[in-house]
Amino acid sequence: MINEDKIKQGVELILEGIGEDLEREGLKDTPDRIARMYKEIMAGYDDSAKTHLSKRFHVDNNEMVIEKDIVFYSMCEHHMMPFFGKAHIAYIPNGEVVGISKLARTVEVYAKRLQIQERMTSQIADALMDELKCKGVMVMLEAEHLCVSMRGIKKPGSQTVSFVCRGVFEDNQKMQEKFLQIVKR
Repeated sequence: MINEDKIKQGVELILEGIGEDLEREGLKDTPDRIARMYKEIMAGYDDSAKTHLSKRFHVDNNEMVIEKDIVFYSMCEHHMMPFFGKAHIAYIPNGEVVGISKLARTVEVYAKRLQIQERMTSQIADALMDELKCKGVMVMLEAEHLCVSMRGIKKPGSQTVSFVCRGVFEDNQKMQEKFLQIVKR
């Protein structure tokens, strides 16, 4: 899906647009480097959460499973600037669990796309509900957006927090509080 030639052409146009010399030593290979970078950081378009969540393990215990502090990097679709932070996920299994690394891989699938944080939070929760058929899911993302930190309002260090509940977590304030207590440790 990623077309490196089009990315190179786009970068060349941007460099020309800001008045740079495409033949300058430091810029000669820049379009190629950026095309390779975009292929890496936008790899989520060629990936699927379903693939990562398909390998499951039977469990008799259906207690809450939490994976917290999953570091992610994404790109804001409004300004094409990075936002980055941590994802925290809780789910209640319904007889099956997935390997813990698969939760982080699911975050990566959605982070490696042009994105908005609110949609990404919902996409992660919905993928877990759909694929694991779990009883409930909570996902919280905390992120710094460079479009807020280095341009526009210029408020570095500010955090955007998005939170989604599905299934049994939706109306259970006690379980939500338990999750938030564990995440904030």
